[in-house]
Amino acid sequence: MSLMRRLGWRRGMLTLAVAALLTLAAIQVVSEEPEIALLIGEPYEAMRQRSSAAIDPAIQGHVSFSIPKSDARLRFIDPEYSFVTPQARFFAIIYNKDLINSVRMSPQIEPLLLDDTLKVVLDLQDQLRKAGWTPIRIKEDPPFADTPEWRARLRDVNKGGTSYWHAGDKYQVMLVVGRFRDEKRPTEERYLITLSLAKPWTNP
Repeated sequence: MSLMRRLGWRRGMLTLAVAALLTLAAIQVVSEEPEIALLIGEPYEAMRQRSSAAIDPAIQGHVSFSIPKSDARLRFIDPEYSFVTPQARFFAIIYNKDLINSVRMSPQIEPLLLDDTLKVVLDLQDQLRKAGWTPIRIKEDPPFADTPEWRARLRDVNKGGTSYWHAGDKYQVMLVVGRFRDEKRPTEERYLITLSLAKPWTNP
């Protein structure tokens, strides 16, 4: 093998090694994000022991809610209907007599611009579709889409949007997007996303 070929081969191997290290680093960063991993209807303490985000114990025998002690993402771990959200700052786990009843959260850590809002919502919808969730009430509340009509609707402070999804007869997700006046950025259009997860409460 000539000197030039050896040098080229080494450069190629070095490039591959650097790419592999960067990939591993990215995986490690994602895996280290605090998360709440749960199932609707399971014991609260099972969720608490499984999750990497710190959260207080349930108040025994009460109906109440708990909030993670840091920003955290939701990992819904049903073997068929799983999905994962971005990190959330507002994140409430509601429980009834030590069993998880529902989740209400905003899958973001700050109010988002419209492009970023649509990116989050459309990714969540894609995850739901791939996991077998189906949209319901689509005549009144169709799934979100990146279209001029949807953008105009979301920019209207009196409208916003809502989308409902069922996982068979086991679970329901409601996604809501609305304009939000961000006092830190009063001249910018910012948006809040709300995600609610529970057993079905709306008919198809």
